[in-house]
Amino acid sequence: MRTFNLIFILLLASSSLAFAETPPTVKTGIPAVIKSSSSGADTATLNRLVRSGSFYLSKKGGDLKMAAVFIDSAVNYCEKKDIAIIARLRLLRAQYYFTIGDYSSSEEEAKQAYAKALEEENYKVQVNAMLFLAKYYLRTGLFQSSMKFLDASIDLAKEKGLKGVVQMAYQTKADVLEAAKDLNGVIKNLELMIDAATAEKDTLSLEIGLRRLGTIYAERKRDFRLCDSLLRRCVEISLASGHKSATAFSLANLGWNYYLGKMYDSSLNIYKRSIRYGSPDVPGSFANSLGNIGTIYRDLGQYEQALSFYRKSIEDAGKVNDFYNLSWVYNDMSKLYLRTGDTANAYKNFVLFKTYSDSLLIRTNSQGLTDARIRYEADAHNKEVALLSLRLKNNRTLTIGYTIFVVLGLVIGFLTIRSSKIQAKRRISEMNHRISEITQANLRQQMNPHFIFNTLNSIQYYMYQHDKLATNNYLTKFSTLMRKVLENSQHTSVPLSDELDALKLYLELECLRFKDKFDYRITLDDEIDPMLFKVPTMLIQPFVENSICHGLMAKEGKGSVRIDMKLGKGQIICTIEDNGIGREAAQERKKKKATNHNSLGTQIVSSRLDLVNSLYGTSLKTVYTDLKNDKDEPVGTRVEIHIPIMT
Repeated sequence: MRTFNLIFILLLASSSLAFAETPPTVKTGIPAVIKSSSSGADTATLNRLVRSGSFYLSKKGGDLKMAAVFIDSAVNYCEKKDIAIIARLRLLRAQYYFTIGDYSSSEEEAKQAYAKALEEENYKVQVNAMLFLAKYYLRTGLFQSSMKFLDASIDLAKEKGLKGVVQMAYQTKADVLEAAKDLNGVIKNLELMIDAATAEKDTLSLEIGLRRLGTIYAERKRDFRLCDSLLRRCVEISLASGHKSATAFSLANLGWNYYLGKMYDSSLNIYKRSIRYGSPDVPGSFANSLGNIGTIYRDLGQYEQALSFYRKSIEDAGKVNDFYNLSWVYNDMSKLYLRTGDTANAYKNFVLFKTYSDSLLIRTNSQGLTDARIRYEADAHNKEVALLSLRLKNNRTLTIGYTIFVVLGLVIGFLTIRSSKIQAKRRISEMNHRISEITQANLRQQMNPHFIFNTLNSIQYYMYQHDKLATNNYLTKFSTLMRKVLENSQHTSVPLSDELDALKLYLELECLRFKDKFDYRITLDDEIDPMLFKVPTMLIQPFVENSICHGLMAKEGKGSVRIDMKLGKGQIICTIEDNGIGREAAQERKKKKATNHNSLGTQIVSSRLDLVNSLYGTSLKTVYTDLKNDKDEPVGTRVEIHIPIMT
């Protein structure tokens, strides 16, 4: 269950990236150029073309082709009439370039728009250019530059009495501080945004500020009363303004506040009220409220009603491939079926949850790579401009005194190029580092489904072989293990104690499944602090699984697995030793069974160790040793895993 913020209203309020224009009066798709020698007529025609381009660029869905037609027509008109390109047209071109992904041109046009607005003393375009550059630098990760433009826009708006600017700037400052993980700064600027919106009677900005601040106090700064006060005020304003969608979102967040306070009846009534104001046409909002109602009914023990609302939520979210809502709704449905003892449906819905959560992670990673590419391109462009400026300066210096300063010029040029290459290599290294981190996250997502699949096979086997009491005991242990696996899988590294707890649960389950066919022992060096030392998650279990499945199951008599951990230099040496049939015999059995199965878990762990080596410059590895007796007969296998220590 999750809260859901009204993203499209935030975008409407952030008009610095796209002017909010009224539809132009145009009878055909191509603008008609009015011929006139009058400067007033020229200005009117140019302004009409700019308004038309702004309208098509900012309307819902965007019409880039028509926007480009009007922008090109405006530029051509300026050339034909020998008119300088005005600041509004410069800013419109900046917005268009940003929309199509030409970020270097977008920044350059926005800077020229700002300079031209200063020249024209056009304060409205000047402040819009500053807001645009602030959001551009937020997107490219240059937070200080973004805050600089935002502060300047606030000062100018207050000085010139420009409406609608101050609250928008404070909202963007909150976005910058959100990206910088400064929650107190976010709260402060949202409060300033609310004050500015109240002073100007800007109900839309006031709704956004109250809702964002109230949602923060619902979860991140848990304060039931303050959250309730803020969101109720937001609902009142939305109702008075006739903003039904805003009312629906505010009520949904209010319902979430009551749910967290375990006031289920009040939360249910508020969510049902939210649906009455909401609409299935708003992507995600309707599905989110339906799913939350389902979870409330689940917690109240009314499972049939819960399933009915879950299915409605899934139907609505499926229409727009809303992976976020599909993911958590399927997860809550899986928990419902586990409560009722329907393990088949619990497993089915859990698999769907993992499918959509993986898809959501891939989409998030893709967005992260896109943002990283934008930052890299913007940085490269800035360095290129700086280098070009420096070269022009050097050329002017050489023109004045070429004979005297030729040697000095060559030295400066050499040092500049060398510095540029060093900076470029550093940026490429940072990009590779980020890509490796994302790849490692994807490998963890691959391994968790593999582990879950193997464990669920064990449950199925045990259900067919044992009575209900034993099955219930097994499922209880499995659910505890699943909770730990899900918690651990959200992090790159976890405390060693968490990793060992999950491993012990896994070994207990396997002992139950195979009727104590083997015993196990886990020993830890006294020098190792399991609470302090962190290790990559889900690293040890796949090797233990190999020992049991391939080494001990084929052995006659009782087997044993020993896991010993000792502290090495900058690493933990984990030794897994079994008294099974050995790797050679296991390979022979595999050939006789004519199976092509490979140990996916250990392959992924090896890949993860390779990535850790590339990220941190370590030389971590796994070492296999075949154990034999005096007669050269196999008596087991030993695996040494060199695990990096992360504190």
